[in-house]
Amino acid sequence: MAPMIRRRAVRAILLTPEARVLLMRIAVQGRCFWIAPGGGIQARETAAQALHRELSEELGLEPRPLGPLLRRREHQTTLYGQRWCQYEEFFLIPITRFQPRMRDRIEAKSLREFRWWHLDELADTAEQVTPTGLHRIVTDYLRDGPPSTAPGIEQIIDPE
Repeated sequence: MAPMIRRRAVRAILLTPEARVLLMRIAVQGRCFWIAPGGGIQARETAAQALHRELSEELGLEPRPLGPLLRRREHQTTLYGQRWCQYEEFFLIPITRFQPRMRDRIEAKSLREFRWWHLDELADTAEQVTPTGLHRIVTDYLRDGPPSTAPGIEQIIDPE
């Protein structure tokens, strides 16, 4: 069996004062799901540098300060016949609503749509949203403020 590919990634929970969060609907291997914008951390990049680059490529967004780290997760899955383990960190970025513009031609092929979700919609959706529990993550932040310690790592292991 081929060795597992390990990847570090960083994502943004873009939150407006009206309690809306921007998600991207993407298609991978015939499945569609919603994800927070962001992506892989390249060699010699910090998480902040990677997130600024990814948000520019995926949304046309200029760099802005990162808010608190709200979620960490490690996800093992199989993509295109190869086993992957992706470690992700999710940072809150307070923002006003804007019109995203995908600049990355390769990623544009998997993008189906952008959507500003209201927290109430996230609480009731049957759609697959990443990170899991996004509604709870954001409502906990709005109620309690940023975590006082680094969040635990959510482990997700898809069947092989």
